Amino acid sequence: MTSSPDPRDEAGAAQKAVPPPGRRDWLTACAGGLAATGGVGLAFLLDAAPGAPSAMGRVPASSAATGRFPDLPLVTHEGRQVRFYSDLVRGRTVFVSMMYAQCNERCPPMTQKLREVQEALGDRVGRDVFMYSISLQPEYDRPADLKAYRSLHRVGPGWTFLTGEKADVERLRFALGFYDVDPRIDADIGQHIGMVRIGNDALDRWSMAPILTDTHLILETFLGVDPVSRARGRTWAVPAEG
Repeated sequence: MTSSPDPRDEAGAAQKAVPPPGRRDWLTACAGGLAATGGVGLAFLLDAAPGAPSAMGRVPASSAATGRFPDLPLVTHEGRQVRFYSDLVRGRTVFVSMMYAQCNERCPPMTQKLREVQEALGDRVGRDVFMYSISLQPEYDRPADLKAYRSLHRVGPGWTFLTGEKADVERLRFALGFYDVDPRIDADIGQHIGMVRIGNDALDRWSMAPILTDTHLILETFLGVDPVSRARGRTWAVPAEG
């Protein structure tokens, strides 16, 4: 999608009418199609993820024009039509996670944890860092449902919730690495992966971290892909070593 002078929503896209982290989360980050990983701590650099075989024997297809991720259509919580890569990700530093509006166990604490990340980054969110949460149940979650969920959890600006066609969301889920290598576990939405993708598309640096961990550890993963934070130094508190 080419740029235009149209008004832009808080996702930065042109407007158009329309329990603690466990062994499974860590193993999925390492083995769920993310074979070529590197780095230390929470920072997994995922250069080979989009071409890795999926748990169901599929290879998530990424357009040659968009590189790492397929440029699929989605709808924001404001009802705006966007393309995942060209409108939301291209050239940006982003956090991407998945949730669904009727999730009562894993999603609320994960949303709260990401809110802490959002608050720690301050006004950078929506300016040069963008946060996205994609519904795992797009067949049920309408923009109004996501808007209500967002309001319920007091999410600030710069964090966009997204829905779309089920097949498109599934393609994105696999391309992002949000799946389990065991198809039976992968099919159980109650065990969906509690991870966040953190990336700098301009530098093609991508990492992943468990969401239900200490907030500063998620931010340390972010530090690994964000030269701005490294140059300025940490603007968030780091617990003293005991």
